[in-house]
Amino acid sequence: MFSVYGRSGRTFRGSLEELRQVGPVAGVARTRASAAVGLDPWDHARAEALQTAAPLDIAHRTALDSYAQTAKSDIPRQPLTEVGAIMHAPVVTLPDSATVEQAWQTLTQHHIGQAPVVDADGVLVGLLSRAELMQQERLPGPESHALVWRALLMQSVVDVMWTPVPSVAVQTDIRRVARVLLDTGLPGLPVVDDEGVVIGFVSRSDILRAVVADPPLDLWT
Repeated sequence: MFSVYGRSGRTFRGSLEELRQVGPVAGVARTRASAAVGLDPWDHARAEALQTAAPLDIAHRTALDSYAQTAKSDIPRQPLTEVGAIMHAPVVTLPDSATVEQAWQTLTQHHIGQAPVVDADGVLVGLLSRAELMQQERLPGPESHALVWRALLMQSVVDVMWTPVPSVAVQTDIRRVARVLLDTGLPGLPVVDDEGVVIGFVSRSDILRAVVADPPLDLWT
């Protein structure tokens, strides 16, 4: 089950097929195509943690090592079909009262590339991406006055976030989530409960890591 949330609350709830009929999500049109393995924000975070300048190599070596371990494992395979089995929880969120500067500090502190934006009740209102903040057309030029940069940092996250944004329920089929990520170009989807409260986040890397995990897991029965 998928939902779409924005600043005015939930605007859609339904199946993948129905979601595709809603039309492009406002703000998602600014996103870029999905990055290759090794260029995902989670892979960059791993590279930073290992103090290396080669995130692509790290991701590839990790995948190869996991595959090698899988070949040696006698642990029986088990089905993996729902988002709840692979999502990140608890999840780092950004309050809709935060400034761009505060949001950037939070993303950097937690070594993540994006985070759901929530209201005072924890209900999803948008998604903020560090890559989106770094787009050339958004940043002042090098000759810009310091006050221009300060004004950018003091902007509210609601002025720069993607909204409305799709979200997903815990019981949703992983393959359907992958389809939405391919269709929208989003780096991941917030996971929400029936009231729209963010309870997790599922990214492209979460799906990839599930494939190479030890013990090995099936993506369908």
